[in-house]
Parts: sequence; structure tokens; C-alpha cells
Amino acid sequence: MAVIKTESMKRKNYNTVSEAVNDLQNLGYIIDLSVMADKECLVCHKTGTELSPDEFEIDQFYRFEGDTDPGDEMIVYAISSNKNNVKGIVVNAFGIYADGASSAIVRKLRTNLSH
Repeated sequence: MAVIKTESMKRKNYNTVSEAVNDLQNLGYIIDLSVMADKECLVCHKTGTELSPDEFEIDQFYRFEGDTDPGDEMIVYAISSNKNNVKGIVVNAFGIYADGASSAIVRKLRTNLSH
């Protein structure tokens, strides 16, 4: 189960990644974003939109820890960019299967996990 509380949103509880993604989509986070560590950005492959670390904010994140399978450890990020008028979602693994890259984009995503 994942729980997050942000200043602008009420506390949410989700049992699955898909539940979190569906709810975020209903809140307008409709762009599917991927981490492109080599380019130091988030990218939407459908639209070609690229967001550098200073062009977006992490509005929320939901961390899911696998009870029995370390491969089930995931983080869902709600991302927004006022500059690019984008609201999207990044789903990324953590734990033993996480990307070990040290790029600025990965550092920004990891930094927000401690908040």
C-alpha cells in the first residue's frame, strides 16, 4: 500500500500501482513520461516532449513495496510542468532493480523520496 500527503492534496491510499495511476489520470496527469538518464530528462515518446530537471515539479509520489517479490517495488510520480503545460506520470522501479544511473534527472526523482 502506498500513502502520500502533499500540501495541496488530501491523503491518499492505494493498494496497487494501477490504482494510483488511474486516479492520477482522473486528476489530469495524462501524459506517460519515461526517464531518459542519458539525455538528463523525462520524455513523452508519444508527443516528443522532453522535460529537463529544472522544467518540472514532483507534485506527488507513491511508493509501493513488494511483499514477496523485490521486482514489485515501484514508485509512481505525478509530474507537472507549468512552462510546458504538461501533467504526467512516471512509473519507476526502486530497490535492487532500480536504475543505478547518477544523472541529474534520477537524482531529482530520488531526492524527493526523502520528503
